[in-house]
Amino acid sequence: MTSTPRPLRADARRNRERILEVATRAFSQRGADAPLDAIAKAAGVGPGTLYRHFPTREALIEAAYRNELVRVCDGAAELLDGNPPDKAMRLWMDRFIDFLATKDGMAEALRTVVASGTDPFNESYDRVSTAISTLLRAGAEAGLLRSDIVPLDLGFTLNGVSLITNDPVHRERAGRMLDLILDGLRYGAGQDGAVRTA
Repeated sequence: MTSTPRPLRADARRNRERILEVATRAFSQRGADAPLDAIAKAAGVGPGTLYRHFPTREALIEAAYRNELVRVCDGAAELLDGNPPDKAMRLWMDRFIDFLATKDGMAEALRTVVASGTDPFNESYDRVSTAISTLLRAGAEAGLLRSDIVPLDLGFTLNGVSLITNDPVHRERAGRMLDLILDGLRYGAGQDGAVRTA
């Protein structure tokens, strides 16, 4: 019989979130060798607290990456709550480009996780596809976005933008490219059809 982990207390949850926020920044800037004690100190917790949540360096790197993935993907529904679907899509694309830049910064650290035998990316395609599908469907139903887009095609297109513009100097160019992509998503909107899923 397996036991269900007890939910974290509010203070423990806050500690975990602070650790992940600091760790994401540290691994993006300094790579896999970022000192864990320094991460704990910057997060305002002791090393013991960090190790209770993340017993190994690889566990912390993987959790930091997954936390960012969940944050950007779950943000799609939140953006739709307060914005028209086309605006929500544009705001989400900005967030996704920033997430991809963080992932690129963590590339070295993530390689150590893969080398340890874990696949930190095994949920990535599904989560990204679900987020994009949510936005596209809302846009198509409102007659604001095309209904014939394959979600992962858009995901790979955004990934291509991030590869070209991952240098902060070119971040403004990325914004212009995202505007062009959104114009393409709007072209022919309002016609009958359904969002494709493959």
